[in-house]
Amino acid sequence: MSISGNGRERAVALLFGFGRPSRSDYPRRVLKLVLPKGSLERSTMDLFEAADLPVRRDSSVSYKATIDDPRIESVRILRPQEIPTYVADGLFDLGITGRDWVEETGSQVTSLGELRYSKATTNPITVVVAVPGDSEYRSVSDLPSGVRVSTEYPELTRRFFADKGVVISMDVDNDRADIRLSYGATEAKVPDIVDCVVDITETGSALRAAGLRVIDVILVSYTELVANPAAFADPDKRHAMEQVLTLLSGVLEARGKVLVKLNVATDALDAVIEVLPAMKTPTVNELYGSAGYAVETVVPKNEINILIPALKDAGATDIIELPLSKIVH
Repeated sequence: MSISGNGRERAVALLFGFGRPSRSDYPRRVLKLVLPKGSLERSTMDLFEAADLPVRRDSSVSYKATIDDPRIESVRILRPQEIPTYVADGLFDLGITGRDWVEETGSQVTSLGELRYSKATTNPITVVVAVPGDSEYRSVSDLPSGVRVSTEYPELTRRFFADKGVVISMDVDNDRADIRLSYGATEAKVPDIVDCVVDITETGSALRAAGLRVIDVILVSYTELVANPAAFADPDKRHAMEQVLTLLSGVLEARGKVLVKLNVATDALDAVIEVLPAMKTPTVNELYGSAGYAVETVVPKNEINILIPALKDAGATDIIELPLSKIVH
């Protein structure tokens, strides 16, 4: 078989590494990145570490950091409440925050997509209205004039209550509902200080422990990667952002999954395939000498204790379970 001139050049380039992506392909660091401090901080640092974008700083309380990546110019770590505004204002190109704070601040940012992780689980946080467990109120519409509300989300609360016909005021000297800005421990202020709260919950445990009952849901909020619209319109910055998103999304997609590889005789292939709970059609390759087939697929980790014995029962041999770092579609 002969290889054309272009084919030979390409083969040599691949063999010796010419043409492969390298740091020299990124002539300048283009992204100013801001990451959340507080409840999302540890899980965000873990995510970036797993994405091969480790965040380095002098101490755990430092607000400045670096990432040794040719796309990233600088890194700051700030409260997620502030991040949407700073990104919208162009102080940063790219940031991680919650949809709750984007909506609360009304910031004009471009969302690159949800990053489905939070402080304790992969579940979103929910912004809810809660009252004492023995309260007669069943929804926000039932709340009376002059109701006192404590929350860290005054704008979300005002808009939601207004949609339900309950007018909220920052002025406590009137007969309308009044909102009292909370700086934490919101659930502890009912019933002595306020009548109800607008608070976030991930598992509901804190609200239940405080004897509160949810009567309405204002917003379901995932963590998001958000960009400054002008920066996102810049082709170089947009490309860099999308590549960072590819790495982060790949890590999240791989969580809770493993790669299973096995061999199987021809007469047992169909039985083994039927057992596999594949994400997609499993990869099947014939073994050398027509000695059977090699099969591999990605499966949920929480099913592996049932799956491996079932595969063996179906005729699979040489079963291997491998951890996954990233899955990029």
